[in-house]
Amino acid sequence: MGNEMNRRDFLKTGIGIAAAALLPKALLGAVPGKDAGPVVAVARGNKAKLVGGALDLLGGMGRFVKPGDKVCIKPNFSFAANSECGATTSAEITRQVVQLCLAAGAARVVLFDYPIQEAALCIERSGMNSALVDKEKVSLLALSKERQFADTTIPSGKELKSARVAKVVLESDKFINLPTAKSHSATGVSLGMKGLMGLIWDRGALHQMNLHQAIADLASLVKPDLTIIDATRALTSGGPGGPGKTVALDMVIAGTDPVAVDSYAVGITQWYNKSFAGKSVKHIVAAAEMGLGEIDTAKMDIKQATV
Repeated sequence: MGNEMNRRDFLKTGIGIAAAALLPKALLGAVPGKDAGPVVAVARGNKAKLVGGALDLLGGMGRFVKPGDKVCIKPNFSFAANSECGATTSAEITRQVVQLCLAAGAARVVLFDYPIQEAALCIERSGMNSALVDKEKVSLLALSKERQFADTTIPSGKELKSARVAKVVLESDKFINLPTAKSHSATGVSLGMKGLMGLIWDRGALHQMNLHQAIADLASLVKPDLTIIDATRALTSGGPGGPGKTVALDMVIAGTDPVAVDSYAVGITQWYNKSFAGKSVKHIVAAAEMGLGEIDTAKMDIKQATV
């Protein structure tokens, strides 16, 4: 892998999490230079083919997952809500992502979230167990204990200077963020970057500061190798837990630029019966101002397919 160092290698060096502030932030994210340009892949149509259709537009899952990789996937199953309401990631879309990772040669896939409500109910009602297509290689983890998180500093943080981040992410070779598209009472929408709050132990602390900047700060630390937004249906009001108005869109949106993916996704439907753009959402704006990605859809390379 040349000079590349993945998250697991980083921990093996013994450098220590606290020293992360002294190291390039790319150590905790995608390898720079491999994914130049804000390409956003959009697949519409047959729900059973959406993830593959979107990933084909990006060059296939094999571009991101290599044989032997330990892949960490974070769908949203934080709420004990009926999957069809859109508060949680579709188990069917999650299963497709898992299958593509295994087909690319992943040695192990860990599905995880840090549920807000009772974990067993969240898993049951989201149907997430159905994504365990290979029980020897795929596991499902609902974080619940502080020891499952590790202290990290956030070198570029303006509001959020440090956080206890899920070890399962830090110890993985590849991290795929798999949120659902939904509204949120505090941030307007909850897409990729907002969903990263499920990686930290004390997410409530973010609500005691400038939440929007804090979300961007967290995004400056943890950069998914790939973001895949489940927009098969969007919870356009009543989020994040629902119930609310749910709109069927039959879409999946994917890319490596977390700002571009989120900004594009804001425009796919109306939220609270109003149209918005990425530039209307404070945490997306904050992330763009930190140089974390492209917010202007006119400057994105939007690739689309019907499957």
